[in-house]
Amino acid sequence: MNQPLSPLCPRFHQAVELIGRRWTGAILRMLMGGRQRYSDLKGAVPEISDRMLSERLRELEAEGLVRRIVTPDTPVRVEYELTDKGVSLEEPLRAISAWAEEWIRVPSSPAPAVAPEERPASAVATRERRR
Repeated sequence: MNQPLSPLCPRFHQAVELIGRRWTGAILRMLMGGRQRYSDLKGAVPEISDRMLSERLRELEAEGLVRRIVTPDTPVRVEYELTDKGVSLEEPLRAISAWAEEWIRVPSSPAPAVAPEERPASAVATRERRR
């Protein structure tokens, strides 16, 4: 682990760009739990649109990380799962997750409104002039 890093190589750059795309990490993380239906992924990944989820799944499938499984039921059932190549990302993704738990802080909630007496004098004066 203490080996010096080689100069930036195209493979590293492509890998980081692939897994670093918006929503891709969340999709891969969900699939680490096993086979998922499209609707399960959609519900679990906050704020992702149908178009974006479909696009990301197609990209991951094209890269050989995700397998699309179609079961000819009525209605047709479509599920996604990681391939062996996708499963091999589990250790690096868990390492990123552990790093994030230690170093990334997420705001718990919006800052509370500041009472007028705590605002800078210029903000209070501006509000008073508007009255």
